[in-house]
Amino acid sequence: MNLPRRLFLSLAVLAGFCAPAVAGDAAHGKRIAERWCAACHVVTSAQKSALADAPSFADVAQRRADAKALANFLVDPHPKMPDMHLSRREIDDIVAYIRSLDPRPRPPEQELDRYARPKNG
Repeated sequence: MNLPRRLFLSLAVLAGFCAPAVAGDAAHGKRIAERWCAACHVVTSAQKSALADAPSFADVAQRRADAKALANFLVDPHPKMPDMHLSRREIDDIVAYIRSLDPRPRPPEQELDRYARPKNG
């Protein structure tokens, strides 16, 4: 392998390690929500019942569209919500799913920096 090609491949691999956090996987976030969150929240339009005082995910999407705020909330949930010790990847996926439920266009925002969030999860 010649030197320029070897250098290019090395830089490409290094860039992969230094890249900012990748956006979450909304489909995986939906599966997590159906498994862990549906007991209290309506997480899909097909779901018919949930706890009366727990907001639906669609409602959460419209009230709290900021990805960083959603992620921080899932790291440190409110007292009624159990701490499920979600991984950072699971949090990113759930945030992506919740945000996908808001039909309004989103303003551009900074990418999530998984290292800037609290260390729980």
